[in-house]
Amino acid sequence: MTSIADNSVKIQTTSESNPSPPFWFGEVVLLISYLRKHGVLSKISEGVRFARRRFGHYKVIDFLAVLFGYAISGERTLEEFYKQLQPFAVPFMALFERDRLPSRSALSRFLAAVTEVPIEALRTLFLDDLLSRPLSNASQEK
Repeated sequence: MTSIADNSVKIQTTSESNPSPPFWFGEVVLLISYLRKHGVLSKISEGVRFARRRFGHYKVIDFLAVLFGYAISGERTLEEFYKQLQPFAVPFMALFERDRLPSRSALSRFLAAVTEVPIEALRTLFLDDLLSRPLSNASQEK
């Protein structure tokens, strides 16, 4: 009789909860790494302002972090997204160099109050970033 068992594999179980990061967390890490490498995150933090006192210590980047994550996650509702994210909220926000995940109610207030000015600033920032690099290697081959 031949055995294919590998003695180097050990399986241990515990009754303690040990949640796994959501499947989409890695995609968020890749996106944010790319945006950081190209200076987009710092441009957002420095250049996009939204004046409103009720958001406390939150900045536009805090809300964009949630919206980026939500868009990538594919979750059907923000409620489901927040449930998946909650155990990993600190490392998630650390990707954006922030320390606290905005509550759903703070996000809701932000979205209800956001004006055209910061949206246009973001649109311009992303368009400028897009145009600053070629979309293909075709222009580099000439």
